[in-house]
Order: sequence, then structure tokens, then C-alpha cells
Amino acid sequence: MKKSHLVILVVLGVVLIDQILKVYIKTTFAYEEEHLILGLEWARLKFIENPGMAFGMNFGGEIGKLILSLFRILAVILLGFILRSMVRDGVRTGVLVCFALILAGALGNSIDGAIYGLIFSGSYHGVAEIFPEGGGYAPFLKGRVVDMFYFPMIDTYLPDGIPVVGGNRFQFFRPIFNVADVAISTGVIALIVLYRSFFKSSRSKDAEVPANQ
Repeated sequence: MKKSHLVILVVLGVVLIDQILKVYIKTTFAYEEEHLILGLEWARLKFIENPGMAFGMNFGGEIGKLILSLFRILAVILLGFILRSMVRDGVRTGVLVCFALILAGALGNSIDGAIYGLIFSGSYHGVAEIFPEGGGYAPFLKGRVVDMFYFPMIDTYLPDGIPVVGGNRFQFFRPIFNVADVAISTGVIALIVLYRSFFKSSRSKDAEVPANQ
């Protein structure tokens, strides 16, 4: 398989899985409804909508949401050009897959922020409808990202004897996330752990350019 075909396959595959799951959750779950995965208390599907960044983090209200949506779109375009250049330069397959995962994740969440407000009704008063008669819940670029994976593996209260935080609830892992977030995190972590030499070689080539001129 050509490297370009593999990159396209990874991007399309991740985006398709991400969007199918998001549409399913959005149109079948009430807001904050949750269900156990395989009967496990620490593995759940829980529907929330994230108006900001990845893993449920918020970013600057309505203006921040618009800026973030535009930033995601610009990041997708930039990553697309970078990947195209890397394929042409014959970069190793593993590195290309990592960047393809990051691109796919950025694209998946960009779709939510860009058009979900236009095509879905709100979820706060019941299960959302797709293409509602009265229009969507938000204008273009102001939609909310659908998150659903929730893994509270530890859910307890800290002993009262601990200074400052004693008696407070402690959860690990608290963030609620989606397939796109997983793709981005996997791509970034794999690049850092497995392919640090790629960045080292890139810096070495950049350093050699002035000497060759």
C-alpha cells in the first residue's frame, strides 16, 4: 500500500468512527445520561458536550469558542499540508501514521465545533434531533464537541487527616473524552516516545542548511 493511501485510510477511518459514535450518542442519550461498558463500574459511556478544548476543558466563553473553532480549522489545514510534504519526502511510515492520527482527531473535533450547532437541536431538555425543523442550537463555528468516554477508575474521598484536601472527593480518571481526543493523544505520545529521532534528524537537517548555501 502506498504511504499516501495509508494516511488517507487512517484519517478517514478515525473520522468516520468518531462521527458515527458522536451522532449515535447525541441522538440517543439525554444530556449526562450514562451507561456502564460491559457492566464495569469504572468504564462508562456518559454524554456531555464540551464547549472548549479536549478532555472537557473550557476555553474563554463564546469568543473563546469561536477562536478555538477557527484555530482547529487552521490546524487541520496546516497539518494537511505538512503530511502531504512528509509523504513526498519519504518520511517513515510510523511517523506518518502518528501525524495522520493527530490530523484525524483535529478534523473530528473541528466538525463538531463547525456544524453540530447547525444540524442538531439542543440536548439540555431531552434527546437531540438531527436536522430539527426550528433549526440547530447554535450558529456556524459555535457548536459543542460531543464527549462520551468516562473512566473513573478511582472514586473515593481523601482521609480527613490530610492537610487542606482532606475529606475532598478524589477521582482518577475524571476527564470525559471522545475518539478524536484519543487519536490526538495517541499520535502525540507515540511521536514523543517512539519517534524522537525524527525530530532530532529534522533539526540536524535545518542546522546544515546555512553551511550548504
